[in-house]
Amino acid sequence: MADLDPDLLALLDDVPPVMSGGLNDIPMLSQSREASGLAARDASEVDLTEAGFPEIKEFSNKKPHTLFDTAEFYKQVLAEESDRGQRIHALLTKYLPTKDPKDRSVYRQQLITAYWNLISHIALKAASGTASQEKKYALRFGMLLPTLLTPEQKDIFAKVIDENTYNQPIYYLDEWFGAIGAAKIAPSSTDEVKVKKSDDALRFQQLYSKAQGKLQSAESLLRAKSDERLRAEDAIKQKIDGLFTHETIPGIPGVKEGFNAGQKRSFTELSELLRKLSGLDKELQNFLASYQSAEADVRTLKERVETAGDGTANVSGAESEFTTIRQMIKMSCGRQGNHFPILTREYFRSSSNEIGTRENVLNVMRWIESIDPEAYCRQYRQQLNRIPPFVILLPSYGDIGFCWEPFDRYNRITSRGRIGIPMYPKNIKIALLTATADLRWQVAKEKASYYWMEEGLTGNYYQWVQAQKLKGDIKEHFINDYLLWMLKESEGIQKLDKEVRNIFWRYMPFAQHVKDELKNRAAVYQELCQKDLNRQMSDGY
Repeated sequence: MADLDPDLLALLDDVPPVMSGGLNDIPMLSQSREASGLAARDASEVDLTEAGFPEIKEFSNKKPHTLFDTAEFYKQVLAEESDRGQRIHALLTKYLPTKDPKDRSVYRQQLITAYWNLISHIALKAASGTASQEKKYALRFGMLLPTLLTPEQKDIFAKVIDENTYNQPIYYLDEWFGAIGAAKIAPSSTDEVKVKKSDDALRFQQLYSKAQGKLQSAESLLRAKSDERLRAEDAIKQKIDGLFTHETIPGIPGVKEGFNAGQKRSFTELSELLRKLSGLDKELQNFLASYQSAEADVRTLKERVETAGDGTANVSGAESEFTTIRQMIKMSCGRQGNHFPILTREYFRSSSNEIGTRENVLNVMRWIESIDPEAYCRQYRQQLNRIPPFVILLPSYGDIGFCWEPFDRYNRITSRGRIGIPMYPKNIKIALLTATADLRWQVAKEKASYYWMEEGLTGNYYQWVQAQKLKGDIKEHFINDYLLWMLKESEGIQKLDKEVRNIFWRYMPFAQHVKDELKNRAAVYQELCQKDLNRQMSDGY
């Protein structure tokens, strides 16, 4: 077993060691794992080589399945749920035929409580991999009784594509709990950050996340040094090529002239370049050793995560995650929103294009990135890494998308953030823009740390809010302005304050093709483009 990094080793306390397999077969910088003959990348894993979201070819299946067409669906959802199933069945038989508003309100509240009691048990079954397909759909869509929907509405859900065709980190709830239970994804962060020593699987998962961050940092440094050495080699090649270029002596065919003054200077310059190249190579070897050590740590900790789970589901993690998911669903609705959790024609109004399916969400995120190319990027040591967040699709009638966490607290370098998106909003694009704005704000605030009110995106925006003496939550002001930025300003419709436009143009720049269109629309955008050119010229000095 390779020796772990001392910082990681110190956190293990008295956990018994697990013997590792051979670590010498790890492919160097194994981003393209399929090409290396390894297992395909899981959707939860970050791939820094991805440049953008794929284009969606099919948004739904052409033919619906028939699972929602029989009474067996409802029976299978309640099967093996004992008192939970009986309780919710009894309440449904009272709630559905009741016309009296007062009685209906009472039964509605009781039904909400009973539903969450039932679905909490189904979530644990999804985490352990024992949930039936009917139970998974109940958890995924909030679909308890298909007859509560119209035939057309049932058809929409029966055509939803189950497979994660594009291998993107967008999860329905049943998939999310399955990934939590399999320890592929750590539970979402809460205020209770202390982990019990007996919960080895979760402890190792946290250490594994931290080790992944160190590995990615080591890889970034290694790649940068490799590029630097390559540039030095190219400079030497150019010098050598110039050294062996001679003109023919006039009047003497086939005889070349001697070295000119510039070529003679190249002897000294080449000597210096070769010394520099030798130094770069030594640094590269050191970075390579650091990378291999970090990669060995990751492999060792991954084995420990798997061994600690011992084939069993992360039940405690799934239980805590369910509490978090309930809170997320409440947040998506807001205080005055509709908190009824069951899918029914009474409240469901979304069309097939507006429902929060994986394909629809991915399509909107692709559109967002086409306008705001750095929307899902984070900077680390002068390098901009594209790291799309986990997207949790919440069966909710809410309209609010939000960021739960900007990144994993154990791996700030390359871990994914987490955003929650309601599946049945009035406008799926607004929900995703709201979540993206929240994510952008939190990432920028964490990056600025103690100076978030003084510098960068958050600092400049905060100072503008203070100058305007605006009341309320500053993040809410930012989110509303981001919506105007993406929906109006990107089309050349000036809706933002001049100072806010300047801040956003500087710290959240539009894609170049958007800038090129805008500068021909109005003088204000032409002026901003000129400022970009001035900055580029000043940076060059």
